[in-house]
Amino acid sequence: MQELLAGTGRSDITPAPGTPQGGWGAQTHQRGLGSDLPLYATALVLKDARQTVAIIDVDAIGFDPEWTGKILDAVASLTGLPLSNIRFSCTHTHSGPNTFRIPVLTEGRDMILEYLHGLPMQISGAVWQAMQKLQPVRVGAAQGECDINMNRRQVLPDGRVIVGRNPGGPVDRAVRVVRIDTLDEQPLATIVHYACHPTTVGWDALVNTPDYPGMAKQVVEEQLGGTCLFLQGATGNIGPRQGFTGDLKVYRRFGRLLGLEASKLALGIDTVPREAKLVGLQESGTTIALFEDVPVPPPPAELSVRSRFLSLPLKSFPAPEEAEAEASGFREKLAELRREGTEAEVRAYTSKATQAGMRADRARLYHGRTQIDWQLQGIRLGPVALVCIPGEPFTEISQEIAARSPFPHTLFSGYSNGGFSYLPVREAYPEGGYEVETSPFAPGAAEIVVEEALKMLQELWNA
Repeated sequence: MQELLAGTGRSDITPAPGTPQGGWGAQTHQRGLGSDLPLYATALVLKDARQTVAIIDVDAIGFDPEWTGKILDAVASLTGLPLSNIRFSCTHTHSGPNTFRIPVLTEGRDMILEYLHGLPMQISGAVWQAMQKLQPVRVGAAQGECDINMNRRQVLPDGRVIVGRNPGGPVDRAVRVVRIDTLDEQPLATIVHYACHPTTVGWDALVNTPDYPGMAKQVVEEQLGGTCLFLQGATGNIGPRQGFTGDLKVYRRFGRLLGLEASKLALGIDTVPREAKLVGLQESGTTIALFEDVPVPPPPAELSVRSRFLSLPLKSFPAPEEAEAEASGFREKLAELRREGTEAEVRAYTSKATQAGMRADRARLYHGRTQIDWQLQGIRLGPVALVCIPGEPFTEISQEIAARSPFPHTLFSGYSNGGFSYLPVREAYPEGGYEVETSPFAPGAAEIVVEEALKMLQELWNA
């Protein structure tokens, strides 16, 4: 039987006090006072006789293509792994350090750049550490539910779609858990997969947090031991049922709820299957059957990986020069208001500068193009399939893939291997709203992802 090996590693990537914080256009402060919980880069390395795969979970909102490339190149250089075998995923916390809206900063830019320059080595070091700790393992999986999330595309009476609460909208409340044990059945690693924007903590919080995913990981590690990774699901149109708050108790509570559900599921997983063997009878007040639970050989934990690029259709975008001129104007006005304006004016122009910067980024990346190459990556781990893309896919994409997958456990994610772009389903385009308006993709892109993901899942299953 083919032996599967696994190891874990972790680096503390908590930013220093004073490092620019946050992913909000409504935020008036720039520097963070510190951190409520540590932020981590956590790595799980899997190896069999044919190949080695690394899965990386980082407490960050995400990174642009430049910094994603630097991080992936550092991991590949230190470990010798091909890029196709490295999965780099972010939890997407909005209350961590400001790693992607640096042009709007007028304070602390030197600190965030120093922070970013240190990340490739810290993240690659976690992967290298995991590779030094490989040992034989067994794998099991389970699924439950948690209700801390909700569809966030709320329709106002005037027909506008805003980011709010839509109790009747599509939502995926599945908690998917993968347990990886040593041969003596001690938890080595637990993967928790859930779909919900980490926007529980809002723009008024002055400290960095990993939001609910960080709290959930802490709870799982307290309950089971070992190391926990969080893989964000398809949450482009999904948010917390209570969010955008400065009350840190909310994210800790939601993280505990999710962590305890994941812990319950993990504790119920037997990575060594057993069958009951009748070994005798015992007379008591009645005749009692005596059983011995005898281990049976588990199926081989197949390890396979696939990675390829899809061609997804794009909208049309204005010339980068026009969009950048608009963004520069708003940034200059914001810098002036930060010196002598009111808090309300700073908040208003932070929002304007943020939105204009997003438009400029899209124009720079996509002007003159009709399609873009978008990575699709799949990893088979026994009965579990881990499939991911960059960006922020809508929940309907994940639900259809999981429903049609040949695997008993399919974990589909966004926020992996770079990219922030929303990926709405076709039905959302006539409705409009933030996710549709900021998406670079033309209608039909989501449907391509679904069909190509299902093809890749069938390849992994057949392999």
